[in-house]
Amino acid sequence: MSSYNPFSLSGKTILVTGASSGIGRTTAIECSKMGGRVVITGRDSNRLQETYQELVGVDHVQVVADLTDSKDVDSLVDSCGILDGLVLCAGIGKISPFQFCTQDKMNDVFAINYFSPVELLRRLVKKKVIAKCGSVVFVASIGGCPGGKFTYGNGIYGASKAALWSMMRFAAKELAIRKIRVNGVNPGMVETNLIKHGIITDEQHKADMETYPLKRYGQPEDIAHGIVYLLSDAASWVTGHSLVIDGGCTI
Repeated sequence: MSSYNPFSLSGKTILVTGASSGIGRTTAIECSKMGGRVVITGRDSNRLQETYQELVGVDHVQVVADLTDSKDVDSLVDSCGILDGLVLCAGIGKISPFQFCTQDKMNDVFAINYFSPVELLRRLVKKKVIAKCGSVVFVASIGGCPGGKFTYGNGIYGASKAALWSMMRFAAKELAIRKIRVNGVNPGMVETNLIKHGIITDEQHKADMETYPLKRYGQPEDIAHGIVYLLSDAASWVTGHSLVIDGGCTI
């Protein structure tokens, strides 16, 4: 039987940020299952170790780092070696009606959701750590892309992801000369701790789920598999693209 698999990550080293929980954790695990050597990073050492223990294969690396701390970013960049893939998944949410969207709240969200991933990518590119034909994937949101879903109180989060979506396209344009592909995924609502810790009530949860044609929220694996595709050679002619994975809710 042929072992041909264009979606394989065998022989590739992939850095995944936000790997201590949620989509980031699942993405790191799925990348390892697809044969990739994974470098994982997050702020919580205990949770990052839990992810590390679930990785399949050997030679993986974990680096505890706060991506808003310049020294931590330097250490992370120095620890990576040459990367074939980068998944920028670290992020936070904040629900706030527009009249309460103070600059302090915006600074908190943009620091993690926008400035940190963009600065990390900039430093990796400047140090030429990303290999030729490498792949970068920004994890954005349907709340921050054209034709997306714009919900009450989600303006700060959505704006940070919209900025990320825009920078993804500019980066794709500029890094193409190095044969580096830059894409994004725009998930709909995904069953992670972000929605399980009181951001919305159970009643709101069920009502919103009914607005999705497939009548369910996504699982982290649904997003991770899309990311694996963009990292793989199967997507070698895809750059500057946002892959919407949302159960049809933006139809």
